[in-house]
Parts: sequence; C-alpha cells; structure tokens
Amino acid sequence: MSKVQQIKSFLMNNSIIEHDFDNIETKYDFDLGRPKEDIAQVDRDYYPQIEQKIRKEAAFMAPHYEVFYSLEKTIKKLISETLYEAEGTDWWESTLINDEIKAKVVDRIQKELDSGLTPRSEEGIDFCTFGELGEIIKENWDLFGFLTSKKAVEKVMASLNSIRGPIAHCGVLADDEVLRLHLSVRDWFRLMD
Repeated sequence: MSKVQQIKSFLMNNSIIEHDFDNIETKYDFDLGRPKEDIAQVDRDYYPQIEQKIRKEAAFMAPHYEVFYSLEKTIKKLISETLYEAEGTDWWESTLINDEIKAKVVDRIQKELDSGLTPRSEEGIDFCTFGELGEIIKENWDLFGFLTSKKAVEKVMASLNSIRGPIAHCGVLADDEVLRLHLSVRDWFRLMD
C-alpha cells in the first residue's frame, strides 16, 4: 500500500470512529468532551458577522427562552401523563381531545411536512398552542382536579400564550414582560399546590 493510500485509509478510519463517537454521544446522551469542530468553525466564521446589538439581544433572551421551553415541556408532559393514565396509549385518539384541536394539529403537522423540515415530534400534543392545552385541561377537568382552579388555568395559559410571541419570534422582552414570564411560571406551579 502506497503512502497516499495509507493516509487515505487513516483518514477514513478516523472519520468512521468520529461518526461512531457521535452516535454514542447521541444514543447515551453523554458528552465525550470532544471538540465540535464543524459547529465551532461556523460560529467563528459567521457569528462575528452578526451585529453586536443583535448578539446582545440573543444573549439577553436565551435564559428566558430556556425557562419558557422548560415550562411548556413540563405542562405538555403533565397533560400527556394524566391522559395516558386515564385512557392508556391511545389517549390522543380518544374523546379526551376534541376534534377541532385534532384537526388543527393535523394541519400543523402537514405544514411542517410540506416545509421539508424534520418533524419536531411524533406526538400531537407537541403541536398544540397554550390555548389548546388549556382547553384540553378544562374539557377533562375531572382528571385535572388536582389543579386549584379552571379560571386560574385559563389565566395562566392566556398569559403564557401572550408571552410566547416575542420569545418564539425573536422579540426582546421588556422588563415587565420578563417579570410576567417569571410570575406565570410561579402561577403555574401554584396551581398544583
């Protein structure tokens, strides 16, 4: 084998090993501490070209997005688990979810498929708005009686839905909206007291 072939073989083997490491990290949700060259290189090449003001706004909004994301996932998980306990694996297809919400979810899923992007989820609930999540809770109040009040659920969901816009669409929250976000998080957890 020539030197060139040996080098090509060495590079190919390294590429395969790196790919295997990527799979291990993904499968076991484990970081082997390897540098992520491709992402780091893109950041070094392109991120500095974005205006400083925009980068500062992004840094300011990042923790608020994290709070909102975590709360939304927590609420969806609570709803899913509660309805699963009541109806089993077919809870989404059951009468616990009204046909209007199901139809809107089907439309959203189709729009995502038509866009050519990777679908965000295989679960219908992940395509529901806060308003729809509130409706699911209210329509199944007998299952969610551990929450303190239907009206409070409505209020919290409405507040979260209004805050969602600037967070999801690259807006910047005003100081009072940051406070509203944190109060909404507290209000949600207070519903379970």
